[in-house]
Amino acid sequence: MADEALSAGAVARRLGVAVTTLRTWHQRYGLGPSEHVPGHHRRYTPADLARLEIMRRLTAEGVSPAEAARWARQAPNQVAADVARNGGRLRPPQRDGGGSIPVGRAGPAARGLARAAMRLDAAAINETIAHTLAASGVVATWENLLRPVLVGVGERHAATGALVEVEHLISRCVSEAFAATSRAYAPTGPARILLSCADEEQHSLPLEALAAALAEVGISYRMLGARVPLAALVEAVTRTGPAAVVLWSHTRATADPAQLVALLAAPRRPLLILAAGPGWQADTLPAGVVRPFDLAEALSLAVAVRDSLDQSTGP
Repeated sequence: MADEALSAGAVARRLGVAVTTLRTWHQRYGLGPSEHVPGHHRRYTPADLARLEIMRRLTAEGVSPAEAARWARQAPNQVAADVARNGGRLRPPQRDGGGSIPVGRAGPAARGLARAAMRLDAAAINETIAHTLAASGVVATWENLLRPVLVGVGERHAATGALVEVEHLISRCVSEAFAATSRAYAPTGPARILLSCADEEQHSLPLEALAAALAEVGISYRMLGARVPLAALVEAVTRTGPAAVVLWSHTRATADPAQLVALLAAPRRPLLILAAGPGWQADTLPAGVVRPFDLAEALSLAVAVRDSLDQSTGP
């Protein structure tokens, strides 16, 4: 049983709630961890987790916390059966959001984040992102936690036209988390990488993820952000002379190869031009442009440029 027991943080991420919410449920309603090993913090068992899942589902449906706790303290299997037979009043299918955002084969943390996003629970969203960044780093957080949820939100919006408020909230939380990561590392030295969205491209979160990943490995960068006109991009390259330029395009509508051709013809042509994002089509890219497969590959290429420059200027 000890191997199955979970910490408060792990339970909070699975449920998509804040740790402070778990403390409240423990202190007010007795729904706390039951396993105790002398000299260690109490841990949540699978039975504890099942009770808390019932608590989360019912409170998400508008049941008062006290009433939800009364149901949750009953045997979880019996409660689940009772609720399923209760005409949907306490457990209507999918309404609480746990399955409303598809996250594919992503793990418990991503499913918890999806639930928190559906509830517009900024505290739980921020807590989950911060914990995963600290534990796993930027690239793993993006690929295993954030990207599955953001893609799921996008898919559901495309199918239904809904979840605009969810997309806005989680995007703001993700953006703030990456900005905090970049500030925490604050690499010094010349900004060798220029990050820019293509002209009229508004989706900048993947570029912000790359910025945070660069900061994490000590590479300075300049971020121009969303919707950068081609003339402004070329002017920035000419004025700053970056070793590499990453141009992000999320859709084909913004992936005009002429932007890449202009970068190749710039007076201070970068050593490396990366056409990043699903908007770019490999068969339309001009010679001399690299299309990274994912965030990890883009970061690896940037590190290679940094290392090459360091070697050429070394003793």
